[in-house]
Amino acid sequence: MYNHDPIPRPSGPPASSTPVRDYVAAGAPGVSPDYVVVPRALAEAMPLPWQQHMVHLLAEFHRTYGHLKWPVYRVVPSRYEKLADLDEEQLAEVGAIMEIDSDGSLVYRDRSGRKIENAEDRTVLVSCLDPIPSEYANANQSTPPRGFPAPLGGERR
Repeated sequence: MYNHDPIPRPSGPPASSTPVRDYVAAGAPGVSPDYVVVPRALAEAMPLPWQQHMVHLLAEFHRTYGHLKWPVYRVVPSRYEKLADLDEEQLAEVGAIMEIDSDGSLVYRDRSGRKIENAEDRTVLVSCLDPIPSEYANANQSTPPRGFPAPLGGERR
């Protein structure tokens, strides 16, 4: 009547009590120290079952945290660049200027006028064009048509 065999234990490490934190800490596309960004074009291009799961999770998330005062988030595609490789517009974006010193060398300064040491080695985050919509906006169009394949070399009857 009763099974006397021991209950099998799952193999591997125990499940984490902070799985989202653990996953995003490992580093993934769209993850920063404060945010997880999912490009809309990619989310809308996911297979239908994934979209249905995503909608369910987002609905639960918004039901749970919808009472909070949410700001409007402005997400800007960005990439890391060396400060010395930036043009004037990009320098202005990061709050820096480049000028020629009295001895003829290039000098980079921050907003307060302080000299930025080792500008050639300094990496900053600057905005860039978003490559994802142009590549994936019509991701479903590259999938093969469903149904029966067209006959080769004309129709046979």
